Amino acid sequence: MSDAATMAGLDPTTLGDLLRVVGSPGFDRLTEQLRRTGGCSQPIHLTGAAKTIDRSTGTVLHHYSTDTEPGGRLRIACGNRRASRCPACAWTYAGDTYQLIRAGLTGDPDKGTPTTIRDHPRVFATLTAPSFGPVHNRPGNRTCRCGVRHTEDAPELGTPLDPDTYDYAGAVLWNNHASDLWRYFTIYLRREIAKRAGLTQKAAREQSKVSFGKVAEYQKRGAVHFHAVIRFDGPEGPDTPPPAWATLDLLDDAIRAAAARVAVDVPANPEAGVNEGWTLRWGTQLDVQPIGAFGNGEDLTEQAVASYVAKYATKAAETTGTVDHRVGNKEALVLLDVPEHPRRLIEACLDLHHAYPERKLRDWAHMLGFRGHFSTKSRAYSTTLGALRQVRADYRAAEQRTALGLPDPDDHPEATTLTLAHWAYAGNGHTPGESWLAANIHRDIQHNRETAREHRAELEAPDGPEVWA
Repeated sequence: MSDAATMAGLDPTTLGDLLRVVGSPGFDRLTEQLRRTGGCSQPIHLTGAAKTIDRSTGTVLHHYSTDTEPGGRLRIACGNRRASRCPACAWTYAGDTYQLIRAGLTGDPDKGTPTTIRDHPRVFATLTAPSFGPVHNRPGNRTCRCGVRHTEDAPELGTPLDPDTYDYAGAVLWNNHASDLWRYFTIYLRREIAKRAGLTQKAAREQSKVSFGKVAEYQKRGAVHFHAVIRFDGPEGPDTPPPAWATLDLLDDAIRAAAARVAVDVPANPEAGVNEGWTLRWGTQLDVQPIGAFGNGEDLTEQAVASYVAKYATKAAETTGTVDHRVGNKEALVLLDVPEHPRRLIEACLDLHHAYPERKLRDWAHMLGFRGHFSTKSRAYSTTLGALRQVRADYRAAEQRTALGLPDPDDHPEATTLTLAHWAYAGNGHTPGESWLAANIHRDIQHNRETAREHRAELEAPDGPEVWA
């Protein structure tokens, strides 16, 4: 068994379980289930039954029960957005995020945004955290302050030059309040726009609307920063053109002024051992770039922005060396082998929890203090992730009705059917052999999608940037 496992590239336990799964009576149906989840790494197991009834006659049109499934369970995708938890579901989430951001840039009538928004002023803004102490970096690919020219994958990148003087407490408190900083930024942005337009805030709102879609990303040093698409619309949103005064230059200037105004105070708490407070602000490295339409020669195109945002929508603090689950205490960090810099950030969260219990720093220590949503948008920006998921669910439901020969309510309005169902949670995850199968199914699906995407991109825009499948 050991030699066979080595030849297959699998450990003996996985290979043995894989042989058991392949030889089981329900193997074909299990493979079909895994493929329907997209190769999900942590599928949810359900038990139960459902039946579809013709309400006018009482006839049972279809009956389904998990009793006939392998192991008596139905597996559905977990839907986790994190690539570290489930690459398959994260791929779907990234694709949905791409479509959401792209719809707000190019327009998509099927997703509620007209194509005329391509003529609206829009920028790609990056708002960063301030410095908490000098770190190892690659300044323009030049020599670092430490005297070494680091490679791109050097493990010391982002770590402090002097850990003992680095403001770890300030760093995790900044992450913890980053969502508040963003909220104040959006408030001040509208005020700065009105000021530059020479209007009252009420008048500015009556003439224009600011829409945005953003995603959070962790820098190597463990600080969160935000990438945001910010767009000028007319008073009724994307369906109306912005006023003549709503220019790119005005939007750029207002963004910079608003970011400079934001400040969040964190008071001291001497009773908890915190003798000095903090005033949290955005960093000075603010980048604002106009977004051009595809084919106009701009460096920052709509597709490039949507792909960039989608890429980071599935990543979190684990990219800095921390873990993707909660940490109970400092001792666990040793067992988890967390590197020194993220370990100190997590320890700072645990130490500050009692000083600021309402901030829930202990619960979010594994996220280095950040407790906000990674991907958010304003209401009028474009479609929603929920709407995109519903379209996919409706498509699959239509496929299922066709396969079962059930009437389509849209094609047969007179057909009245009733579905009765009862489901119960029965667990999650895979056995080692099932996990290997799911990973290979996901790899094959992703490869096929990328091949189709590349072929479509060649047909539509031979010299253009990548687009998301």
